[in-house]
Amino acid sequence: MKPKNELLFLALGGSAEIGMNVNLYGCDGKWVMVDLGMTFADPGYPGIDLVLPDLEFIEKQSKNLLGIVLTHGHEDHIGAIPYFAGELDVPLYATPFTAGLIRRKLAEAGLEDDVELNIIPNEGSFDLGPFGFRYLPIAHSIAEGNALLIDTPYGKVFHTGDWKLDDEPMLGVPSTTEQLKAVGDEGILAMVCDSTNVFNDAPSGSEGDVYRNLMRVVEGLENRVLVTTFASNAARLQTLGEVAKHSGRQLCVAGRSLDRMIENSRENGYLKDFPPTVDFDEAMNIPRDEIMIIATGGQGEARAALGRIAGDSHKIKLTEGDHVLFSSKQIPGNEIAIGRIQNQLAAKGVVMITDRQEHIHVSGHPGRPELASMYEWIRPEILVPVHGEIRHMKEQARFAQEQGVPQNIFQQNGDVVRLAPEGPKIISQERTGRLVLDGDVIIPADGKTLNERRKIAYNGSISVAVGLDERGKIMGQPMLRLHGVPLEEDEEDFLDEMYETIMKKFKKPVGDIDRFSEELRLLVRRSATEWTGKKPVVSVLVIEA
Repeated sequence: MKPKNELLFLALGGSAEIGMNVNLYGCDGKWVMVDLGMTFADPGYPGIDLVLPDLEFIEKQSKNLLGIVLTHGHEDHIGAIPYFAGELDVPLYATPFTAGLIRRKLAEAGLEDDVELNIIPNEGSFDLGPFGFRYLPIAHSIAEGNALLIDTPYGKVFHTGDWKLDDEPMLGVPSTTEQLKAVGDEGILAMVCDSTNVFNDAPSGSEGDVYRNLMRVVEGLENRVLVTTFASNAARLQTLGEVAKHSGRQLCVAGRSLDRMIENSRENGYLKDFPPTVDFDEAMNIPRDEIMIIATGGQGEARAALGRIAGDSHKIKLTEGDHVLFSSKQIPGNEIAIGRIQNQLAAKGVVMITDRQEHIHVSGHPGRPELASMYEWIRPEILVPVHGEIRHMKEQARFAQEQGVPQNIFQQNGDVVRLAPEGPKIISQERTGRLVLDGDVIIPADGKTLNERRKIAYNGSISVAVGLDERGKIMGQPMLRLHGVPLEEDEEDFLDEMYETIMKKFKKPVGDIDRFSEELRLLVRRSATEWTGKKPVVSVLVIEA
């Protein structure tokens, strides 16, 4: 589908889901992409860590794609770049802090010299074909969060990216109310807006409040203090550095992603006053009430620093009376993993404090009062909710209507929305989907490999090998190997029965090998189901003399 004399919007990811944001804008025969993110796998993807968007739609017409514009540096907005940027072969555009994170990703993938990365100054502007882009700084939980003002022949779009309102952001200077009202004065056709926290009746809160509360909490604690937070939250790192200095504690940082974020922040003029850090060995020799540790792993990641500390496989050790502060929101789906680590810490006598006990975290996404303010300032003709599950996006559409936004449109990944002329209207549906990174290979999320793996994970597997002599009769005894089939002490009896059943059924010489293999597979699976109630994956190997 090639855009005509119209303005189109198409999400390939990030609509009706949280994460993996990929948005396309099209007009006058050309497309631009805003963000190229990924998401993390849940238990429904066994053996998988990263889930990527399926970009088949735009890959087929990549000659019409002018570039990829990045709003900010979170993984759900830039994480898929190393896997697709080389193939798409278009330039990237980002502000300095985000560009620094992207450059590191490209270097790790060996693509630093193959992908054009254009650094746009903060509040800078540039043109791509019929599109004009202007970066508008906006508060979020990472440095250089940006909205985009997109100018087209058919109207202006205010693409919010991820955002919040914060009078004390601690890091960076977001656009003021007056500046945002001035954007609205230019006349905005559509606002494409973050829906994540639409059910929150209260504002998201200020990073300044978090600083004061963390300061109060840490000053009142004895022994070691470990704070875990999102590595990408550079504003929180600034806050924690100030807390460590003013509470008289030396600072230790545990987690490679934290090291990279601090390095990138300093390179781009942030965290200038971040205190010097000590290594792990020195941290363990400092008096317990004079050290504060910042660690990754607050979402229960087993291989992150906090998970290894909880499991006693890290140089940092926590003992009874130490404290762990979870200065981050518990992401839905991570409850079990987080609970496992918290139980390990509790068994050591470590005291934990979360945002439920103390106000030590604020969201980077807008609650209803912030959304209402942004509608009032920007005054769009059309609201397009994105960045949320269906319930979030539907609710934002309802809320915007209540607040006086004239029109809204609910869309999901794959819906092509004509914004102008004669919009908003869904004019077609295009194929979208998910890919996964399995080892070093990118495969379909709903393809043969993962479907088989899910079946094996649920039902187990049985391998059967039989040899045929020159007449086509079974030679010797078939070989069966069971994996994950719930037979336990009955396994030997099951195998004896299977050997007897196979030999009895297949007395005569085998004719068609394929037919024989299928009959043998079904026989073994039926028998396993009768014994266990499970339907294991059965594979058959026939060896002919």
